[in-house]
Amino acid sequence: MIFVYYLIALAVVLLDQLTKHLAVEFLKPAGSVPLIDGVLHLSYVENTGAAFGIMKNSRWLFMVISVVAIIILIYVIAKYGKGHAFASVAVAMILGGGIGNMIDRVRIGYVIDFIDFRLINFAVFNVADSFVTVGALLLVCFLISEMARESKAAKAAAADADGVEREEDDAVDAEKGDDEDNEDNADDAKDADKADDEDSGKNDG
Repeated sequence: MIFVYYLIALAVVLLDQLTKHLAVEFLKPAGSVPLIDGVLHLSYVENTGAAFGIMKNSRWLFMVISVVAIIILIYVIAKYGKGHAFASVAVAMILGGGIGNMIDRVRIGYVIDFIDFRLINFAVFNVADSFVTVGALLLVCFLISEMARESKAAKAAAADADGVEREEDDAVDAEKGDDEDNEDNADDAKDADKADDEDSGKNDG
């Protein structure tokens, strides 16, 4: 099952590299092509920074960070992939996106971006960035749901423990009540015996 997540990551890498190749072949000569004028354009950009153009001209720093992150993500899938399908898909998306951008940095020294969302004047990005972002959001949703589930389970366990404690207290009280009833019955029996003895003494007299 785990290999499926690595296949997802590989598919992301292939899709990312294919779209970047098409951007170089057809978009680079044109510079920018509007899909929805003023909203969404395809604009060829050579990004020397991180995702969405953050911290430009730090190639080696990002390469080191990317290598470390990729190794960690591969390990996370290998260790936890069997029991957490949703989270593993999210991690695979992040892994594929990270590898896709890493290939660009190693091969040509910069990352090719081309998705230009101009409606909110957003930074130009690529397919790899998209998968990293979506994967990260899915992972956050998973973590929040897991925290909520664990909190609910903890409350249920506390409620069960409280119920057991109450049952034990009730059992102790019931046993104590039985003991008191037995003592009362014993006292009544003693009083009855004493009364019989007194009546017998009177009759003898």
